[in-house]
Amino acid sequence: MTSTGSVAAEDRPPSDKEQVQMDSRQAQDEAGQQQGGTGATAAPGGAGAAEPDRERDELDSGLGSASADGAPPLRLWGGRFAGGPAEALARLSVSVQFDWRLAPYDLLASRSHAGVLHRAGLLDAGELTAMLGALDDLSEAVTQGRFRPTIEDEDVHTALERGLLERLGALGGKLRAGRSRNDQVATDLRLYLRDHARQVAARLTELSTALVVLAEQHVDTPAPGMTHLQHAQPISFAHQLLAHVHAFARDTERLRDWDRRASVSALGAGALAGSSLPLDPAGVAAELGFDRAFANSLDAVSDRDFAAEFLFVAALAGVHLSRLGEEIVLWTTREFGWVELDDAFATGSSIMPQKKNPDIAELARGKSGRLIGALTGLLTTLKGLPLAYDRDLQEDKEPVFDAVDTLLVVLPAMTGMVATMRVRRDRLEAAAPDGFALATDVAEYLVRNGVAFREAHEAVGQLVAWCVAHEADLDEVSDDDLAVISPLLTPDVRTVLSVRGALEARSAPGGTAPERVREQIQALGPVLDRDRTWAGS
Repeated sequence: MTSTGSVAAEDRPPSDKEQVQMDSRQAQDEAGQQQGGTGATAAPGGAGAAEPDRERDELDSGLGSASADGAPPLRLWGGRFAGGPAEALARLSVSVQFDWRLAPYDLLASRSHAGVLHRAGLLDAGELTAMLGALDDLSEAVTQGRFRPTIEDEDVHTALERGLLERLGALGGKLRAGRSRNDQVATDLRLYLRDHARQVAARLTELSTALVVLAEQHVDTPAPGMTHLQHAQPISFAHQLLAHVHAFARDTERLRDWDRRASVSALGAGALAGSSLPLDPAGVAAELGFDRAFANSLDAVSDRDFAAEFLFVAALAGVHLSRLGEEIVLWTTREFGWVELDDAFATGSSIMPQKKNPDIAELARGKSGRLIGALTGLLTTLKGLPLAYDRDLQEDKEPVFDAVDTLLVVLPAMTGMVATMRVRRDRLEAAAPDGFALATDVAEYLVRNGVAFREAHEAVGQLVAWCVAHEADLDEVSDDDLAVISPLLTPDVRTVLSVRGALEARSAPGGTAPERVREQIQALGPVLDRDRTWAGS
């Protein structure tokens, strides 16, 4: 992925979601100053998933056209039409307000396509040099914000072709030979996602690292292990933290596995049937950092499995974030009191001065619904489409962009919250044996001494019932009362009625014994190193 990596480092617009909002305001200010002159621009980028109608209104409101001399707007499809589209169609059709973030990737693919046309004899050496120079200049202008789309640009491809024609005149029109917006956008979106999947993986790994660092401090801290949100058995608090790390590591593994399937270039597929020109799809694929080129042109332009699968990984990561967020919400309540959040990662109340709210954890929990909705929406869009390309596929980008933006804003906040929160060790230790959490240890002690588990379970259940009736803990039952409850409950069962002993006894592989937890931490080191390497962080 060296080619797309260069896009991430050099050609990507300054930022995504936040920059879109700033660009939109700046564009409107500039338009007001220019009063319809040339060069007025629309906001590029990616918040369209949240408020597409507002952004389209901003795109239309007071911004200048691409041409000051009254020339008709550039279109890539108007040859057979006597007139332009109705305003209602134009407003519905326009996508540049959100697909502009694909510009660096479209320019990257255009460089490779120019080389293909040269090798095919469709551009001579001088034309190729001029074409590549113009593409480089346009790329720099896009990166610096000097070139942005106008209200008359239908999509990112139209805007960039306009920029090329402004620099090259008729020569700029030669680049369109042998490609279609259908194979362009399929390739651009793959490039974008392969780049940003690594950014998401890097942020997931940072969160996992923060959890591991916290776990290292609490290997020997006992905590209540729960099922059904009821006290079940004592565990190491580190064991619980590491459970979240394993989930996030699977998310990153899914991204790496997803990338293997997404590493297919669609350039050369044309609109649907390939091209009669002597193109080089495999060469272009290699130049762009893909593993291979398409095998079927129909599939190449219609396939959005890669987008849907990315959204599934994003949604599942959101579910994992939501689960961690829910636990932190509980842990910070007065009823639990297991952790205290740093002031920098908590909020207060506008009316209750004593409040300290876990907003980051709650927002992570809430954002999971947004991520699940993006997946559901795209799958619904895709479910009834005939081959090959259909305009419905314009709806593939906004949910993808929004999922990327959502994860890239939630993950750093969660990482900061976890890295700075203070664990209340005393509260955890005091709560660990609550709720007769050592009952299972008594039952297993009896099993180790030859009692059938069915009988041991029954005897300990009677012991717990007695304790409930007499408002006593397990270790407060006298020897005489033990004998009355069950002859199996001899005084020596007291040897297992300690939290420390219970933890150390869970020494089977994957268990909560401190020595096993330390092994987990050690084993996770290479996993996180591998994920950092893949993510390029």
